[in-house]
Amino acid sequence: MINFNGVLQDSDILLRVTNRSFLYGDGVFETLKVVQNKILFFEDHYFRLMASMRIIRMDIPMTFTMEYLENQILELVSASGLSESARVRFTVFRDEGGNYTPVVNTVSYTIVASKLDNQEFQFLNNSFEVDLYKDFTVAKQLLSTLKTNNKLIQITASIFAKENQLNSCLILNEGKNVVEAINGNLFMVKDGQLITPPISEGCLNGVMRTQILRLAKTIAEYTIVEAPISPFDLQKADELFITNVIIGIQPITKYRKKEFGFSVAKQLMEKLNASVAID
Repeated sequence: MINFNGVLQDSDILLRVTNRSFLYGDGVFETLKVVQNKILFFEDHYFRLMASMRIIRMDIPMTFTMEYLENQILELVSASGLSESARVRFTVFRDEGGNYTPVVNTVSYTIVASKLDNQEFQFLNNSFEVDLYKDFTVAKQLLSTLKTNNKLIQITASIFAKENQLNSCLILNEGKNVVEAINGNLFMVKDGQLITPPISEGCLNGVMRTQILRLAKTIAEYTIVEAPISPFDLQKADELFITNVIIGIQPITKYRKKEFGFSVAKQLMEKLNASVAID
């Protein structure tokens, strides 16, 4: 079952081949986590979606209030029997017409949901190995910070990781600094600092990134720093971890020959679960 423009329909609905998201990647999306019929961090998701639509010159419907979109998501989740724990993708795409130049800037949307096994974020300290992905780089520009429907770098990086028996890859920007992982933002613990690349480096403006930066302020022994991370810095790190709204925090245990601990990541995960605890 999906929600297509506010109407619940069977999940085998077909989009037309003239759909602009299919033709040009002309769309943006949010991946959300629902727990006990509550959308986690929904305000952050909502405002990021509105900002993304404005940046790529989409017309925002008057109906797109926070309350309306929340109701649309929860209606689908409830109808699908997934209210306890679900992964939701909310996709907005420009309506059909035109080639590179759109005929209109009005939009349509789809919402899909799938089951998640756990309500709490699960801390996984099993082996998780990464390496650099060098075939393509991220541009240091505003578009790189958005969740657009063009994810070819992440797709090709995922194929590279699979071919090389890696759990994930770290993606570089045009300045050869590390900006993020395939499926989330990157954090590095080094010399009493918790470091993550600034948005100006071209990394995703992640919702979980925002939560971790907020929670990290409660750990007095670590200074929070937003600064570029070079591949050389990775070899000197005490910890590396990836964040997104579905996994929460994923520790990286190995990069090339260097192995890492995960004590700060575990501490932050405990704080994260406490902050979203639902009675």
